[in-house]
Amino acid sequence: MTSHPGFDSYDAFARALIDDGVLTDPWLDGKPRFDLDVIRLSVHTAERLATAARDAAFLWNEAVRVVSDDAALLDDFYALTPVQKVMFSASQPLWHGIARADVFFTSDGGLAVAELNCDTPTGEAEAVTLSAFAQKNEPHLLNPNAELGDRFVEMLFVVRDAIVGPNAEKTVGIVYPTELTEDLSLVRLYKKWLEKAGLSVALGSPYNLRRADSDGALRVFDESVGLLVRHYKTDWWSERASAWDDEVVADAAPLAGPLHAALMAQADGKTAIVNPFGAVVAQNKRTMALMWEHIHRFSVRAQDLIREIIPVTFRLESAHPAMVRSRREDWVLKSDYGAEGDEVVIGRQCTQAQWEESLDHARRGKWIAQRFFEAKRDEADRATNYGVFVIAGEPCGVYARRDTAATHVGSLSVPVMIDPDA
Repeated sequence: MTSHPGFDSYDAFARALIDDGVLTDPWLDGKPRFDLDVIRLSVHTAERLATAARDAAFLWNEAVRVVSDDAALLDDFYALTPVQKVMFSASQPLWHGIARADVFFTSDGGLAVAELNCDTPTGEAEAVTLSAFAQKNEPHLLNPNAELGDRFVEMLFVVRDAIVGPNAEKTVGIVYPTELTEDLSLVRLYKKWLEKAGLSVALGSPYNLRRADSDGALRVFDESVGLLVRHYKTDWWSERASAWDDEVVADAAPLAGPLHAALMAQADGKTAIVNPFGAVVAQNKRTMALMWEHIHRFSVRAQDLIREIIPVTFRLESAHPAMVRSRREDWVLKSDYGAEGDEVVIGRQCTQAQWEESLDHARRGKWIAQRFFEAKRDEADRATNYGVFVIAGEPCGVYARRDTAATHVGSLSVPVMIDPDA
């Protein structure tokens, strides 16, 4: 059941949400997407979540630098495709602009970072809008997402000016999968933020990108852009293959032309790209396996943080086969670029037959085995996934989702506020 403080019904909330103009999909498959029963964090709890996200960004940055110093890892450890290696090599060590660390409180009182979504992170629209609605109803609470938009735009300006210079084109391009609808709210929010900052915005897909003959800047349709906000997953730009060895992906060829145009425009200092294509390594979940399998390559501080907040993780092919097969309830399988619960197999939520079938068909080089952790649950047996946004390494917002199962596209989004008196 969803609640709706401040509204007579969920329908009334849905109408107000649609009128707000950012989120226009308050239902999914006929069911409410939102639970308006506000999560009230104490200042101390909010600081714990922020620290965990900041530490996660620090760890991922160290991991990217480890890979930058040893290019053999791209083949030997990550099994990247040729185009994926080009993306990383052309962008390293740049990988970060905005990310979302998925943080859970565990049943023993600790924190666990399940992953860092640093390629095309989502949830900003839900977080900002729900917090704003909650604050109208309870103005004494602090809004953890109040500065998210300003911080995002500030980061974009810094990156653009550093790569292109202050005289860069004032138009910003947003590239996203225009054939899909689920991220339109995020695109609308980004466009709103950028136009508020006095910038023009050009929207398009990778197929609408080319370099200008006159000055070499990247163009979205016919508009030259000094900055490209990339909301199109790195693994979709590259050669594509299913994470399962008994499935064939349609349109497996890389987007070589648009990718070449974008990378060359940045290399020539004409167009900056956020998030950088170096996220192809950082987003790959085998980065968490790198932290554990090559922990000796990390700084002492990083080693302590890995043990504290990163669940034990191995590449599936390097884990002991008999152990993973026989101790199903101890492990979770995740594909390298799966997102929003897709291509995640939780051992204790499937049968032994399903587990073994997954192991038998997991394509080599594309999976990790991660130690299961027991997330803290509420009275309704729901775990809360705190998606803590990180911009330029610093936490600046929270997007919460609740579910009795693993977080997925249908999980309920919940407003998060901070109670200054708690």
